Amino acid sequence: MSLVTLSWLIAIPLLGGLTGLRTMSPMALLCWFCYTGHLDVQGTWAFWTTQLVTPIVFTVLALGELYGDKLPQTPNRIAAFPLAARILFGALVGAIAATSRHGSPIAGAILAGIAALAGAFLGFHLRQHLVRNKHYPDFNVALAEDALTLSLSFAALILLTR
Repeated sequence: MSLVTLSWLIAIPLLGGLTGLRTMSPMALLCWFCYTGHLDVQGTWAFWTTQLVTPIVFTVLALGELYGDKLPQTPNRIAAFPLAARILFGALVGAIAATSRHGSPIAGAILAGIAALAGAFLGFHLRQHLVRNKHYPDFNVALAEDALTLSLSFAALILLTR
């Protein structure tokens, strides 16, 4: 199996699923990879990710989301608006990632959008289980979720650069 196929079967759905956990973190990291030239999207519809302002904006949004996730009044990720945002950004991440591999942005968007939906529900129910049934502090579970999202997003993006 080729590395290109692996990036489609592993990296793109993984980025989508992680967007289901944290909407902006995979997008911010993806934009940094595009800006630094590690993912080639020059001359494509996704060229805007190579402009410095783009990763900066998404990094600020990601930091805000990481902070906001810890607040008690933050809505559940499976509420209508947060879920729609996760699916939309998952699809966008998938489309950009697919474009960087010279693949179909529509196929990448569908693959990652579905994975974002699954990731949102899986993450929600796992976090609820750990907090309610295992009695882990919600704040600690949220921090672990942050670390998992950032590290696996980075790993998926490294796979895409191969």
